[in-house]
Amino acid sequence: MTSHRTPPEPPPTLVLVAHGSRDPRTLTTVHALLDRVRALRPGLPVRLGHIELNAPLLPDTLAALGTAGSPGSADGGSAVLVPLLLGRGHHVKHDIPAAAAAAPARTLVAAALGPHPLLVDALHARLLEAGWPPAPGAAARARAGVVLAAAGSRDPDSAADTGRTAALLAERLGVPVVPAYASAAAPTVPEAVRALAARGRRRIALASYFTAPGRFHAESAGAAPWTAAAPLGAHPAMARLVLHRYEEAREHEEARARTATPAGSGARPLLPV
Repeated sequence: MTSHRTPPEPPPTLVLVAHGSRDPRTLTTVHALLDRVRALRPGLPVRLGHIELNAPLLPDTLAALGTAGSPGSADGGSAVLVPLLLGRGHHVKHDIPAAAAAAPARTLVAAALGPHPLLVDALHARLLEAGWPPAPGAAARARAGVVLAAAGSRDPDSAADTGRTAALLAERLGVPVVPAYASAAAPTVPEAVRALAARGRRRIALASYFTAPGRFHAESAGAAPWTAAAPLGAHPAMARLVLHRYEEAREHEEARARTATPAGSGARPLLPV
């Protein structure tokens, strides 16, 4: 007698949702990050979708997944959308969920990347690359400070997330870290530099809380009185964080489905449509 086993369902596709940029370096950086994610999880379907400015746009990526989600397809037509965004804001709260709700694929939206200790790992590493001392003494720390330069948003939750990252980085470095913004919020980078200088901090570095090079990073770096770190980019900690948010979203949904499904019903949890 021949037994027929149902093959296991493939994992949901990880869709990295990038903002999009006219700067070609941004797309190069995003693809490098995708390569790192794929290297960490061979066999996991990984795709890219942009909110604006670059192809593929997120709705097109999700439409392709819906077409692919026929029996025997590689990805099953389900996806976890991981925002390549560092905090809560309009895109995370509205644009990405709206695209997910309109998609033919079964979708789940993960949390924004920040705040998280892995981001602090990447920020610290970039500062070390830019010349920050690996083990500064007490006298050096008493003279030093860091401006955490971010894009900026009118959403207070976004500012709260950036502030939390600044606090985590300050704990790591043992020096004051002041968040500052390239647009839409205060203080600006020059204002944050002046505030640190008024506190006697003369050795001021800029930590770049940007996912890729671009105008905001260039303008912020130009205001740094000592040294400016590179953006987060494709640092290995970023790839690990993308996968963490993917798995975290799946775990939360599985827990929700278990709570909503009566015991012994035999129903299997699905990603929400």
